[in-house]
Amino acid sequence: MLLENYAEGKWVAGSSNLRDLRCAVTGKTIAQTSSTGLDFGAMLAYARTTGGANLREHGFHDRAYMLKSLASYMMSRKEELYELSYYTGATRADSWIDIEGGIMTLFAISGKARREMQDGHVFVDGALEPLSRGGTFMGQHIALPLRGAAIHINAYNFPIWGALEKFGPAFIAGVPAIIKPASDGSYLTEAMVRMMLDSDILPTGAVQLICGSTGDLLENVTCQDVISFTGSANTAQMLRTRPNIIKNSTRFIAEQDSLNGCVLGLDAKPGTPEFDFFIKEVAAEISVKAGQKCTAIRRALVPHKFMDAALEALGPRLAKISIGNPRDKDTRMGTLAGQSQRADVYEKLARLSAENPIVIGSAERFANDAGAYLEPIVMRCDNPLEKTAVHSVEAFGPVSTLMGYKDTDEAIALLQKGGGSLVASVFSYDDNFNRDLVMGAAAFHGRMLISDRDSAGESTGHGSPLPNLVHGGPGRAGGGEEMGGVRGVMHYMQRTAIQASPSVIANITGEWIPGAITNKAKTHPFRRIYKDLHIGDQLQTKSRKVTLQDIELFANSTGDTFYAHMDAHAAKANPFFEDRVAHGYLLLSWAAGLFVSPAPGPVLANTGLNNLAFMTPVYDGDAIKVALTVRRKKRRTEDYGEVGWDVEITNQKDEVCARYELLTMVAYKYP
Repeated sequence: MLLENYAEGKWVAGSSNLRDLRCAVTGKTIAQTSSTGLDFGAMLAYARTTGGANLREHGFHDRAYMLKSLASYMMSRKEELYELSYYTGATRADSWIDIEGGIMTLFAISGKARREMQDGHVFVDGALEPLSRGGTFMGQHIALPLRGAAIHINAYNFPIWGALEKFGPAFIAGVPAIIKPASDGSYLTEAMVRMMLDSDILPTGAVQLICGSTGDLLENVTCQDVISFTGSANTAQMLRTRPNIIKNSTRFIAEQDSLNGCVLGLDAKPGTPEFDFFIKEVAAEISVKAGQKCTAIRRALVPHKFMDAALEALGPRLAKISIGNPRDKDTRMGTLAGQSQRADVYEKLARLSAENPIVIGSAERFANDAGAYLEPIVMRCDNPLEKTAVHSVEAFGPVSTLMGYKDTDEAIALLQKGGGSLVASVFSYDDNFNRDLVMGAAAFHGRMLISDRDSAGESTGHGSPLPNLVHGGPGRAGGGEEMGGVRGVMHYMQRTAIQASPSVIANITGEWIPGAITNKAKTHPFRRIYKDLHIGDQLQTKSRKVTLQDIELFANSTGDTFYAHMDAHAAKANPFFEDRVAHGYLLLSWAAGLFVSPAPGPVLANTGLNNLAFMTPVYDGDAIKVALTVRRKKRRTEDYGEVGWDVEITNQKDEVCARYELLTMVAYKYP
C-alpha cells in the first residue's frame, strides 16, 4: 500500500522518492511512503490559523470530553490496528502495550483534565499573590495555549502509543499536532490518524500527518511552536541545535537513549520474594517488545554474593521464552522492527561483548533468518566501575548486562554512571536501603520504582510509563518530561503573571476572588439550577450570637473538650487566645445553618471543602455572619455540575474568622 500524508485538511501521496517499508517477520515490502511535494511551511501555517483557532473555541473540559469520545471510538476499532501491528514483529501482548496502552493514555489525560483543570479557557496556576496592603492590587499566574503547532517526532518502537501520549496533552492544551512517525511502522500511525479523522470528533486542523522526511519543516518553527522528539541522542542533538530553533527559543522536549538500571537489594537473597520479583522483571524487560523499549532494563545490578544465583535463575527463565512468528499463539517474543534495527543491535552488541562476556544467549542463532529475530542475550560484568561501554552503549533490543556491586554507595554510583535515565527500579524489603537509593540516585532519573512483597501484586512494573506520571529523565535521557497529567499539558501553554485588581483578575480567569465585584442574590442561590448560577453571585446571611452555653453544648455532644474551649485560665495562658474560644468546627456547622436552604432543590449534595483556614478566634458574645459567593463552576456529568462556593465567616467587627471553599453538586434541571 502507498501511505499518504494528511496535510492542510487533505490526504496527499508523496510525489517521488518512495521508500519501501518491509515486514519485520518476512522481510517482504508491505508499504511505500514519501512526503516529497508537501509544503511544510503551509502545514505549519494551517495548524496555527485553522487548527489552533478551532481548538481554542473550546474550553479545557470541552476538549477533554472530545478526547474521551475519541478514545472510545478508537477502542471500538482496535482490531484493525492489531492486524497491522503483526507486520512490526510484535506479538499480541506487545501490541496491547502500543495500541490499547496508547488509547488508555487518552482516557487518562481526559480524566485528569476534567478533575484538575478549570472548566474554561484559562488555566489558573497556583494561588493569588497579594501585592498591596489594601488588597486592591494582586497577582495571579495563568496559562494559555501557545499560538503555534505541536510537532511530534516519534520513534519506530511504539507507532501508536508514542503518538497518542504526545497528542493527548497537546490537544487538551488547545495546540494542534503535526505527527511525524518513524518510517518503520508508520503504516500503523497512518491507520490510526485515518481512524481519528473518521470519528468526526476532532475540530478541523487539530491533527496533520507526515509519513516521510520533514523537509524544511523545522526551518519554519517559531517561539510559539513545540517540538517533542523521541529517538536517539544523536538525532535529538542534531535537531535541537538547528539555528532556527536556537534563534526562536523553540520549546524542544526530548526523550532519548537511556541505560536504565535495576537494583537487587543487599537484603534480597535467593528465596526471598524480592529476589523472585527481580528475576521476573529483568526477564520481562529483556523479552517484552523484543527489548525495544526506551524504559527496558539495560543494566541489572546484583550484589556480588548473589550473582551466580541470579544467573542460574535468569537463564532457564529466558530459555523458556518461545521466539517466532508473532501471529502464532505460542510465540512470546517476536522480532525486532526490521533488519536495519537488528544490524544496529549487532553493532552495539559487538562493542558491549568486547568488554564483558555473553553468558546467556547467542547472537548467531537467527543471524541468517529473513525475519529480524534475535534471542535474549545477557552479559556478565563483575567490575562495572572499571568499565565504560556498559555505561555508554545501548543495544536497543533483547540485551542486558548483570553487574555486580558490593554496597549501597557502589549501587548508587553505578546508577549515576548511566548519565541520566528514564527509570530505575529497586527490589528490596529494607526501608533504609530503598531510601538511600532514592536519595542518592533520584537526581539522575525521571522515575524510580520501589518493588517489594507489599506492592508487587498491583505494581505496573519497571517498564510501564503511566499518563499520570512524568515520562522523561535528565542528561542522557534527554532532559525532557512527557505525560505527567497536567504537567504534560503545560508544555504546550505559556505561563503568564497577571497583575491587576481582584475584579479584573476574576474576569480574566472566570473565578471569583475576595475583593472582586459581587452580585447580590435576589433569590437564594440554592434554589437555582446550574446554568442560572453566575460567578460572583453572593448571599449575605443574618448574624448569630455565640454563647458559652453553645460552646459547652458542642463540646459535650462531640467529646471535643480541648482545654481552649473549656478552661478559661488555660485558654488565657495560650499565646493565641484571650479567653475560652468557640470550636472551629462549631463555626462551620453554624455557617451551614445560616446559609443552607433546607427544602429539596437543585443542590444535590455537599461533596467536601477545600483550603479551610481559621483566622480570628470567636469568643462568647461575638456574632458571626456568612457571605456565600459562587467562586467557580465545573461540569461533571450530563445531569449535574460542581459549584465551588467561597464561604467567608466574619464577626461583628467584620474581621474574617474563617474562610473555605464549599463544593456542591447542582442539577442542570429541577424539578
